[in-house]
Amino acid sequence: MTEHDATGRNAAGRNADDPEVRRAELAANLALVEERIASACAASGRAREEVTLIVVTKTYPASDVRLLHELGVRNVAENRDQDAAPKAAECADLDLKWHFVGQLQTNKVRSVVGYADVVQSIDRMKLVTALSAAAVRAGRELGCLIQVALDADAGARGERGGVAPDGIGELAAAIDGASGLRLDGLMTVAPLAGEYAGRQRDAFERLMEFSSGLRVGHPAANMVSAGMSSDLEEAVAAGATHVRVGTAVLGVRPRLG
Repeated sequence: MTEHDATGRNAAGRNADDPEVRRAELAANLALVEERIASACAASGRAREEVTLIVVTKTYPASDVRLLHELGVRNVAENRDQDAAPKAAECADLDLKWHFVGQLQTNKVRSVVGYADVVQSIDRMKLVTALSAAAVRAGRELGCLIQVALDADAGARGERGGVAPDGIGELAAAIDGASGLRLDGLMTVAPLAGEYAGRQRDAFERLMEFSSGLRVGHPAANMVSAGMSSDLEEAVAAGATHVRVGTAVLGVRPRLG
């Protein structure tokens, strides 16, 4: 991954804002991430096609999204509506699948439904109701993942969002019965505290167990989103179908203003 100094120039002294320089950086980073995913799949006896890369473009400009599209990326993710909505509008001419992965407040639902194809962070009934109403109003079908908090006690939510495992069934039934929504599967973020802190592989394997249970009653809900830049190998080994990678592809850049 290429480092930049305070002037925005890379190690070779070239301006990092030059589109061609940025494109080369992204291409190199994508190649490294692709190699990691392919190696993890091979080590686990999985086909490379079983894992979809979602590039998390939060804090990065629409120009980066366009470059990523040129480089073959088709799945991108955002976690803040105020950043995502204008970026998605600017890239509306591209064939991209937008994933919303952040904690979602009900007052942002109508905006998010306008551009997101999948919301990966559903963790409460009120959100299901609001998303359904907005999806019906917009005439869209929205893919939904239940975010599972592996650090949450029964009936509680995790520090980084998500429903406790004992709440999966109720939310799944609600999504499955809601107009405009499609139950696609489960998502988690590796816990920073609790039983699974520092044990990403165990955490992701536990999520796979919940996925197997979910698919008994909802066989089409086979998407499992887990793993980020630092732990994508553990997620692939556990059986994740989608990994969410930001820093390893885009590097460390200033936040959007």
